[in-house]
Amino acid sequence: MVRSTRAQKVERLNAAYTLLAQGFSASEAVLRLSQRFRLSQRQSYRYVQDARAMSQPAEPGEALTPVTIKIPGTLAATLRAHARTSGRSIAEIVTRALRRFFSHAGGHG
Repeated sequence: MVRSTRAQKVERLNAAYTLLAQGFSASEAVLRLSQRFRLSQRQSYRYVQDARAMSQPAEPGEALTPVTIKIPGTLAATLRAHARTSGRSIAEIVTRALRRFFSHAGGHG
């Protein structure tokens, strides 16, 4: 099974949001999503449920670029453990930490 990309997920979520905003019922939105994106009705239902909780369309986000860094093993283990317990990806944790660092450093590291 091929996993959806973040861009695909955002596109589907926004499509569900738009259908609901246009006045379609949840069941009709599920049917239309499953047909348009060739999804199971179960997966379409999840997108519709998530879209119902949104107050505005989701932002597509910036494309991610792979970066390889070397860090001490103990720090890597701590990072992995934090990702596991927080439910966040390592990329999300590192991105947030770097943004916070650069905002405090005035953008000059």
